[in-house]
Amino acid sequence: MSVLPAPTTLVRPIVADGAMGSALFASGMPVGEAPEAWLLTPEGAAAVEGVHRSHVAAGSGLILTCTFGANRLRLVGSDVEGRTAEVTRAAVAAARAAAGPDRLVAGSMGPTGGLLVPYGVLDAGEVRAAFAEEAAIMAEAGVDVLWVETMMDLNEALAAVDGAREGAPGLPVIATLVFAARNRTMFGNPAEQAAGLLAEHGVAGVGANCGDGWGPVEAVIPLLVSAAPGLHIVAKANAGIPYGTAEGTTTYPGTPAEAAAYARRMADAGATIIGGCCGTTGAHVAAMAAELAR
Repeated sequence: MSVLPAPTTLVRPIVADGAMGSALFASGMPVGEAPEAWLLTPEGAAAVEGVHRSHVAAGSGLILTCTFGANRLRLVGSDVEGRTAEVTRAAVAAARAAAGPDRLVAGSMGPTGGLLVPYGVLDAGEVRAAFAEEAAIMAEAGVDVLWVETMMDLNEALAAVDGAREGAPGLPVIATLVFAARNRTMFGNPAEQAAGLLAEHGVAGVGANCGDGWGPVEAVIPLLVSAAPGLHIVAKANAGIPYGTAEGTTTYPGTPAEAAAYARRMADAGATIIGGCCGTTGAHVAAMAAELAR
């Protein structure tokens, strides 16, 4: 296993990976199939490892496992309901095979897909328990970092972080949220408040991912840097604002050159881990890595 370096020891930002879901569709994953289910087929396992290898070859020093939707609450009603452990172990094995001993493997932990009380019916304790379960499996399987990501509800993010730290107390936890208008979460929490509360809950890093292209992530990074001194700051934006095609597919217009320019701006703003989210490919990662190596 590798150790996540402290932000103060870095000469340059860590290059994270790009997208998994959009890359798998490009690799032949059937429309409507969940990556976590396809992963358990021979062709899906090969495709997932192939995506990881493309990012590693492009210069990623940190890759996320194909477990975004693997928590037991998210899997309810799916073809792999109740198989969190099986999915997680297979995903970590694929990532570790691609990463080798010198790159970090982060266990991706996405939202449950439900809403916490009072907006929905999920209890924070139930969410915490689900993430604790997943974190323990990830730790046993050999991840280096626990990566709570793409959270729209700060309360769910906090419950997930608490569960992750409970399930795997020896591993660092990083949490990233989706920010929208006025640098707030989808539920209205200001970026500075989110970063401060996550820091109080013991995260090693905070950040922004996904969203409507480069802009929302770029806008929020300076705020996170100011609100969370001493922590890793993560920038992982989508490759531009997506649009649908006449064939029913989704296209991300952001180019590798734009990704490189975005990476430089994020490094200059204080981000310590920089990568891409939906629509970013090995070519985007390679452009970011080359820029950050300058």
